[in-house]
Amino acid sequence: MTTNTQNTDPVVLLQGLGFTEYEARAYATLVRHGPLNGYQLAKHSGIPRANVYAAANKLLKRSAVSRSRGLHGQCYQAVPPAELLRSIGTSQQRALKAADDALARLTEADSPAVAFNLRGDELLARARQLIDTCQSHMSIAIQQPEAVVLADALQQAYVRGVVITTLCLEACDAPCGGCQGKVHRFQLAPGDGTRWLVLSVDSAQAMMGQFDGPTAEGLVTSQHLVVELADAYVHQSVTLATLGDELAGKFDGLLSEQALRLLNAFRAGTSARSDTDAGR
Repeated sequence: MTTNTQNTDPVVLLQGLGFTEYEARAYATLVRHGPLNGYQLAKHSGIPRANVYAAANKLLKRSAVSRSRGLHGQCYQAVPPAELLRSIGTSQQRALKAADDALARLTEADSPAVAFNLRGDELLARARQLIDTCQSHMSIAIQQPEAVVLADALQQAYVRGVVITTLCLEACDAPCGGCQGKVHRFQLAPGDGTRWLVLSVDSAQAMMGQFDGPTAEGLVTSQHLVVELADAYVHQSVTLATLGDELAGKFDGLLSEQALRLLNAFRAGTSARSDTDAGR
């Protein structure tokens, strides 16, 4: 199981936002050195003088730099990074919304939902994608190895306001840093060495996965019944385990023998711990 290493080179990161290499180098240089004329910009950035003005003019069209007349001729100044990134984010959100609407129109309303089988690394990659695109609320049942891998995506979802209900299936003695939101810790993990991942996002998509050593397999779907079942598994497991834990020893005369047997079977081997808004 691998984790992503994030590149911290601003030039590379700007290229990921659609800048050319020269545009990215020019903007980063202006941020670092302040206002520069064309000669100075070429010198500090390493961009050939024959290309530096074209790169600067493209940055002007992007509203990434401003231009003014100074003591050393025409100078370029970087728009503050926070302002630039906010503008890019707004533009990308508009583009994503337009693409979403256009693609939705291609899908017929009565088209049946399909389930996609996932294997190996694609299982956690798809889980990360679902978490990254979650808008409102999420339910997740997870164990420590997967929680560690998805920790950054879950943290970012929590920070942007997603309401997260987490069922820690291992009742970990110490938080691993992955679980976010309202965390309920119950020892409900499978007893055969396999690990489970159940995820429901915005009541619209669900994933169910199983990990057995290096092997991983599961499915993702928008099929409504499966989404409801995934969400219900998390919430009903939390409810039943909480009731069983808090009312243990108080059922005599209140429940039938059959109900007691079922509840005791559920509680067998279950320990519990609950954290509210663990990420804050």
